[in-house]
Amino acid sequence: MSDPHGDHVSRAIDSAVEAARSVGIELNDDQPAHDLAARPKTSLAFDLRNLPDVTDLGAVENALEELPGVRARLVYSTKTAWITAPDLMDPSDVIAVMERYGIDAVMTDSSLRRRIVASHTEERHGAVPRRAMRGTKGMSGRMRRLQAEEARALDSARTAGFLRNQRANQRRTGADQDVLYTSREMMTVPRLLVALILGIPVIVVSYFQALQFPGWQWVALVMSAPVVVWSAWPFHRALVGGVRRGLTALDGASSLAILVAFTWSIALLVGTPAGDIGWNSEPKWFAFNHSRLSDGELFLDVACGMTILLLAGRIWTMRARPSLLNEMARRRPDPSTQVALSVRNRATGAVGVHHVNLGEVSPGDDIVLHAGEIIPVDGRVIGGSCELEPGLIDAREDMVVKVNSQVFAGSRIVDGQIKVRVEKTGHQTRMAATHRWIQDASQRQHQATMLSTRTASWLIPAAVVIALIDFMAWVALSNNYNAAMATALAILASVAPTALALSPSIAIRLGIESSARNGIMIRDGKTLRKLENLDTVIFNRVGTLVLPEMNVETITAERGENADMVLRVAGALSMESDHPSAQAIVRAAREARDHAEGGDEVPHWIDVTNLEITKEGDFKGRIELFTRDDEGVEHPHQVDALLWRPTNLSSLHGRLAVAATAGGTPIVVRWKGKDRGVITLYDPIKDDAQEAVTRLEDMGLETMMLSRDTYPVARKFADLLGISSVLAGISSNDKPKTVRSVHTQGANVAMVGDHSVESSLKVADVGILVNAGDKLDTSRDMHDKLSVAVVRDDVSAIPQLIEQARRVCTIIDRNIVYSWAYNITAMALAVAGLLHPMAATVLMLGMSLFVEVRSVSAKKFPH
Repeated sequence: MSDPHGDHVSRAIDSAVEAARSVGIELNDDQPAHDLAARPKTSLAFDLRNLPDVTDLGAVENALEELPGVRARLVYSTKTAWITAPDLMDPSDVIAVMERYGIDAVMTDSSLRRRIVASHTEERHGAVPRRAMRGTKGMSGRMRRLQAEEARALDSARTAGFLRNQRANQRRTGADQDVLYTSREMMTVPRLLVALILGIPVIVVSYFQALQFPGWQWVALVMSAPVVVWSAWPFHRALVGGVRRGLTALDGASSLAILVAFTWSIALLVGTPAGDIGWNSEPKWFAFNHSRLSDGELFLDVACGMTILLLAGRIWTMRARPSLLNEMARRRPDPSTQVALSVRNRATGAVGVHHVNLGEVSPGDDIVLHAGEIIPVDGRVIGGSCELEPGLIDAREDMVVKVNSQVFAGSRIVDGQIKVRVEKTGHQTRMAATHRWIQDASQRQHQATMLSTRTASWLIPAAVVIALIDFMAWVALSNNYNAAMATALAILASVAPTALALSPSIAIRLGIESSARNGIMIRDGKTLRKLENLDTVIFNRVGTLVLPEMNVETITAERGENADMVLRVAGALSMESDHPSAQAIVRAAREARDHAEGGDEVPHWIDVTNLEITKEGDFKGRIELFTRDDEGVEHPHQVDALLWRPTNLSSLHGRLAVAATAGGTPIVVRWKGKDRGVITLYDPIKDDAQEAVTRLEDMGLETMMLSRDTYPVARKFADLLGISSVLAGISSNDKPKTVRSVHTQGANVAMVGDHSVESSLKVADVGILVNAGDKLDTSRDMHDKLSVAVVRDDVSAIPQLIEQARRVCTIIDRNIVYSWAYNITAMALAVAGLLHPMAATVLMLGMSLFVEVRSVSAKKFPH
């Protein structure tokens, strides 16, 4: 028989355990998995290192999800793990699973902070800590203690290795560029001025023996010390930082040469007659002219000269490079800026102007802008007129705006006053979308930049090894340490890896920014190379070569049919569509109705039900028509109707077939299963279309046109523009397959079209989206497939884009050839003793500036 007292105790214990678990208190380490999985969930993020191949991440995710209540997602590109787990799960369990696959996982600062705050909240029975603030002013004592405990917990976690210091990570991330390129912030004008004031006298007195007074060498040493230590510190810092991080600083060879020259000079001043009062020196331009070690030799002029030339060159190049992102940032409107808001009094109807912060302006508001102001929003002019200064993004828009003109943020008003109805503000404006596009392109280009940097950085260890071998060889052959040192310094001074490393990145960045200034957004440097290799350009006819305004050209009715009835049925089926062809038909049908054309046989209104658009783009529905009996009484009845475009001539006969090939784009109207008539549409050709096609053909590119029209109609249109080939009768669903078929024949294809052919753009080697002005963010979301987005609506942008890509790639290729040829030749001359260290420095800087000027020329955009 069971013991009632024992059962009561067991139930009490179970109740206590459940109560403890409900508040998060664990009484043992053997908690069942199903209890843990049922706990509330929390999100954890981990920074990952030593990731396996992306194909193996699925196995890691599956292993993590075997833990109770865990869902995992590993992102290879950002090296991050996103974990959803029970709030009481130990993060070390997650880390242990990833360690089995060789992955080093460290919890992010934000994840650990959330766990600490949650634990404090539970300990204090639901007290919610306030948001962390920089200071403690205004905080209660309790909140100060909570903040201090949180800081101590974070420090403890960092010490234990559970947390990677994010600020340190940010410094390291930014320092990668600083170490390899030398910190731009540290290369300042004061450092250059100190180098000039103290270094030039050292150089002059070293080269002109008549100016050498007793003890001049010691004065030169004192004056060169600040130059070598402080002015050249950015280069030394890069060298030390590169060694500490296992990287190679691009200016490391120059830093090493400066330090070696200065140290060698100190040693000779102390241990040779060069330190004697009254000792004089004369310049030696060739290695075999140098005196013996016992006679003394100084290289203070080399140390000062290299520092001056390097600082001057780097500062000049930094200021010579334009940055579109910086210019856009300067034009970005401040949300706290006061704008004149036009408000109508609903009671009196009077219009007043109130000044409010820009951040308070919403779409639909009216703002008044005057001369000298920068337009802060995208909108439409509803009053006044003005002249605009060309904006940073030239979309080939009118600079004189008036009522109903579209204006965009970032444009400056030169003269006049306008009232603008706001359509987009803040991050929704075209300027903000353009900024995000270019920023994304810069980030995607960063990896390619680092690759070229690492490739060029191999020159530094190669130069150091060659300099050491050269030093030993000269000592062995000539027994002249000064000559050996001069040749070694010349080798280190002549190396120009910076020119080799920066040439691709500068040219690509400026090429992309130059295109953006002209309304063309390029995805990255790889796209430029693909554009260079193009041999075929396919245009989708609608949206690229013709204006969006279409008009009805002819209406041909089958024998026995009423042409006005054909138009009226077509207008009814097209009523709900915003396609230019449908709008043209609706407009023509309304005009005919307003003029009472067609007589009593044609109804003024036709009801349409079950309207749908098929996959082929045809309009299908049921229409209500009336028939009269012998007594003249009208009877309504529903019939099936169809509005379709023929892709070949086999589906039409007689006069309808002739009409479909005689003019513009044919639209066939059918009801009751019979084709009743053909409507042809005319869409005017863009003004620059013919010139753009001719320019592409002159560049050696084959042009093709993709059209749904029948071949005779499409061929006639293509002949007007001079397009080589026509791909006719292609429906929307078949266009991607057609583009692929051209590619499979060995062509490098660029597909040009608007959003209606996005699927075709994605399958081409280069997809070029046109008329993307208000769809840049959508285009940015397609960046994995889309290569180029054109804000402009002219066709000339296409040949300009390809010409720009070819020009940028040519600059890069030639710069690389010039850089390698220079480095090899300069080191050969230095090894032979024919290159003085100062001359080597001048040559190195000259080569760097030469490559820089060529790279900066990529900002010139073709006309």
